[in-house]
Amino acid sequence: MSIVALRRVSLIGSRGDKEAVLTALQTLGVLHLIALGAGGEPDSDTPSPGAPHKALLYLLGCPVKRHQVPDDAGFDRQTIVHQALENQRLSRDVEDSIEFVRRRLDDLKPWGDFEFPPLTELADHRLWFYEVPNYKRRQLAAVTLPWQEVHRDNRNSYIAVIARDEPPADAMPVPRTHTGSVPRPALRAELQSLNVRLDELAAEREALTRWIHRLHRDLARAEDAASLAQAQRITWDDDAVFAVQGWAPATVLPDIRALAEREGAVLLDEPVTPEAEPPTLLANDERTAGGEEVVRFYQMPGYRSWDPSRVIFFSFAVFFAMILADAGYALGLAAVLLLTAPRLARSRSGRRLRNMGFALVACSLAYGVASGSYFGWAPPPQSWLGRLKLFDVNDFGQMMQLSVAVGLAHLIIANAIVAWQHRRHSAALAPLGWIVALIAATLIYFEVPGGGLALALGLAAVAVFSDTRPIRRPLDLLWRAGGGLYGLTRSTKAFGDVLSYLRLFALGLATASLAVTFNRLAVEAATAVPEFGVLLFVLILVAGHALNFVLAVVSGVVHGLRLNVIEFYNWGISEEGYPFKPFVKTETGQWSN
Repeated sequence: MSIVALRRVSLIGSRGDKEAVLTALQTLGVLHLIALGAGGEPDSDTPSPGAPHKALLYLLGCPVKRHQVPDDAGFDRQTIVHQALENQRLSRDVEDSIEFVRRRLDDLKPWGDFEFPPLTELADHRLWFYEVPNYKRRQLAAVTLPWQEVHRDNRNSYIAVIARDEPPADAMPVPRTHTGSVPRPALRAELQSLNVRLDELAAEREALTRWIHRLHRDLARAEDAASLAQAQRITWDDDAVFAVQGWAPATVLPDIRALAEREGAVLLDEPVTPEAEPPTLLANDERTAGGEEVVRFYQMPGYRSWDPSRVIFFSFAVFFAMILADAGYALGLAAVLLLTAPRLARSRSGRRLRNMGFALVACSLAYGVASGSYFGWAPPPQSWLGRLKLFDVNDFGQMMQLSVAVGLAHLIIANAIVAWQHRRHSAALAPLGWIVALIAATLIYFEVPGGGLALALGLAAVAVFSDTRPIRRPLDLLWRAGGGLYGLTRSTKAFGDVLSYLRLFALGLATASLAVTFNRLAVEAATAVPEFGVLLFVLILVAGHALNFVLAVVSGVVHGLRLNVIEFYNWGISEEGYPFKPFVKTETGQWSN
């Protein structure tokens, strides 16, 4: 759990060797480029060609993929991309048509299968159709036009009227129903034709998937070429020499030095200066690097800050477990994770999230056993599972104290790490003051003697050391006093943030209460209807617990992350940075399904 130390690296070489040096740097893939030329800052995300990228994503989404063709002299990327996108467009059109025809068939079903006779057979009269609600059926007695009931269901009566012209709006109880001129047999034939066409398009798409690897490789080459062109624009150039500069991890300097010697370039290596703002590169153990994915998604800490990935990894697991609050649901989550684990293992980010998932399962199972809840059922107190129960989620006082204690611990950890980061500076005393103030407030709540004095000392440290600027003139003293008063305004925030952790108790109680409620409903339904008792019992249990499980997981993710990236971040991370983006080739080897 650390932020990698970086060095400012500059390579200076002959103008004629510029492309070779940049290509070698792109292959090495360890440098975050700094703009020196007129090209501006390097793009954070290299734009990918639109049509090839869309075609590749479309083919990757095909459920069945063909054997890949890695090399074929007859491959024409433009033709394959056009065929894939045209197949996508036609497939969508056919699917829309199928949906429309099915809807028309459903609309015409009450009217039955019929075809309109020629107008000459009806003396130029036409059929007009009306869906009359049954509660308005008595109004048909006042209709003077010839009409006939075609069909009736529990909601409507389907009436056909014969008239030369469309009847006036007030002639019938309801407006006219538009049935169209195409009969149901013709619609059924059209639907069959559309389904056949959709199958043909699916087969064409499947056949095109054999070019996925080639498209992937060509797209990667195009991205690499665009990235290289951007790098060439941001270098410093003279008539005879050029210079390229970037940030690189200190551990890869030997590799860069070897590249410079091989390409005949001069290497300049400089440390990070106080005024520099380098990117942030995180380094974490892969087993707990799932927290890094959360950090990257929310906010990257500054280079001179600290990496909260591991703390977030474990605290998120604890918060999620307290919200899920059921050992049975933890086993259900484990089953879902095992089913998706092979797919997650295909990428580095997926493997990290998989490891975090296992941590969530482990913590949730332990907390569920400790709370004595198994799909809402509590084991007998004398059983071995009952003896493992340590607390009751329905004990409001106990659970509120536990949630507040967890919140206090979380905020104390944040301030302790900040104090450690500033351990050689007086600024460390401000977060230490907050730690003392948080503990003192707890002592006051439990009426422990000395709590008031400790609170005063903690807040005094906050007031004095929140602003540590040097005092060189009287105005600096005034600014420091203002900074101290501003620091004290966080007292109300500290109180609110600690209480915010009560959501762990509230959501955990909601999960447990819903589980018990669904169990009770299942038993009552089975008792009330003995003939279908078993069926109702199973249906209510499955549907109820599935719904409660989904709600608990969503709440655990949303609120578990919220407590980390809002409450915890506000106390532990004060500097926002930007991610380290290496200048690297994206072209890979053989694509595999």
